[in-house]
Amino acid sequence: MAVPGRKLSRFVLYLSTVESISSKVLDYHFNLGDKVDKYPIPAGIDWLLPYSEPETQRVMSLFYTRFYNDQQSRRIIFGINPGRFGAGLTGVPFTDPLKMLDECQIENNFPKKQELSAQFIYQVINRYGGVEPFFNRFYITSLCPLGFVKDGINYNYYDDKPLTAAVTPFIIENIKAQKEIGSTGTELAYCLGEGKNYEYFSRINDQHGFFKTIVPLPHPRWIMQYKRKLLDYYIQVYLDKLVLHVEQ
Repeated sequence: MAVPGRKLSRFVLYLSTVESISSKVLDYHFNLGDKVDKYPIPAGIDWLLPYSEPETQRVMSLFYTRFYNDQQSRRIIFGINPGRFGAGLTGVPFTDPLKMLDECQIENNFPKKQELSAQFIYQVINRYGGVEPFFNRFYITSLCPLGFVKDGINYNYYDDKPLTAAVTPFIIENIKAQKEIGSTGTELAYCLGEGKNYEYFSRINDQHGFFKTIVPLPHPRWIMQYKRKLLDYYIQVYLDKLVLHVEQ
């Protein structure tokens, strides 16, 4: 005869051994520096490696422990790769030092510069209901978890064909890891960018079958640079797609 108390104790033991999303995020990203030697990139392009910096690790730990200290699945939003003034500093995609302080209430020692994409994303987040409900439903990451710098400026994985070829195995490995981190299934992911990022993501998704559906969203930087007069319209585009699919 089954003993109810024994079943309950096994369930509690199982829960205690399941890693939280925050633990998985931090463990994965803090060890990414060990992987770069596996993926040599073209001369003249340097890796952007923020996750080994002590202040970045401290801020990331506070952020992910606050918003992701559970095992609840999230919808994943994939950006391109970290840039110097957002995730390249704070370690959190689309969260610059100012947004980390003002919106997430996490003190940090980074220069308080604003990043265009972060400005847009946090307007979306606030219209959605704020940081708590948004991060409770969504997990923002990047197709390539490390960024690139060329001639002192941000560089994207798709800006150079030899670079794209060099990091594609890394990106494939990363997508698999991010799916496991977010505890998400195969139904759907979002892609920030309707151009090259979406085209590339769709192509490798067709080859590997990561997700049944990829929902493209206009890239925040493109909106802020070229469509700022239509800001409310694009915020609503985001909200419509996020709300529609998260309720399915």
